[in-house]
Amino acid sequence: MKTITLPDELSLNSSMSIQIYDYESNQEISKQQIILNKNTFSFLQEGTKEVFFDNSSYSINNSQFLLMKSGHCLMTEKLSSNRKSYRSILFFFCNDAVLGFIRKFELSQPTPEALYSTYAFDYDEFIKRFTNSLLDIIKLSKTSQKNILEVKFDEIMLYLIEFKGVNFLYSLISDSDNQNQKFIQLIESNKLNKLSIKELSFLSNRSVSSFKREFEKHFNNSPSKWFQDKRLEHSAFLLKKNLKDLQTFLRKLDMKTYPTSFKPLKISLE
Repeated sequence: MKTITLPDELSLNSSMSIQIYDYESNQEISKQQIILNKNTFSFLQEGTKEVFFDNSSYSINNSQFLLMKSGHCLMTEKLSSNRKSYRSILFFFCNDAVLGFIRKFELSQPTPEALYSTYAFDYDEFIKRFTNSLLDIIKLSKTSQKNILEVKFDEIMLYLIEFKGVNFLYSLISDSDNQNQKFIQLIESNKLNKLSIKELSFLSNRSVSSFKREFEKHFNNSPSKWFQDKRLEHSAFLLKKNLKDLQTFLRKLDMKTYPTSFKPLKISLE
């Protein structure tokens, strides 16, 4: 699978620190390997979107939009059932824009808490009007776009921190030096997600062989055996709690491709 690098492959003006792109497609993609070279808002208009990052994942429809930190991710895009299309307004911005915003408005760093690589927000009337205004800006000259987008960046960030606080903002510029911690967080965050070793290797920015060595160093087990055990444990927990929850979880993992260790659980549900 070819890795797509954004926004580089969209033929946008590379001299602009803030860029927008009206992305439309009539083809679905599944767990496409994406490298985001800039932080990105994805204002979803049509279809559904699923993303996996190193420490967080979301699946949204067009009632929500995403804020994604620059880095590696896996992305699935599905067409809308009515129009059979996918559309998202992409708003790219670099870390310098974030740092300049923090200095400009003299924001204080929050008390330490978990920071994530992606966040989902619900649309409201303000955000809908904001998104529509971006479509008008695309039609302007590059000079006008540059000046107005700097103002629009301040606008959306000020609005979001009014209701969500500043943690999401600082997560965009956080860069943990503790590589061991980042690796363990990647594994723990995705232990119940249906991701292959190759996909997890991509999220960790490692080759498959390097990923396996690092995994065995931290977990004293092979990745396939460790993930299988964790999912069996979770299945047993769900079986005690709620049969319907277990059925949903097993369908998510696709039982047809799963080891025989799950067969007793599958049989008990039939």
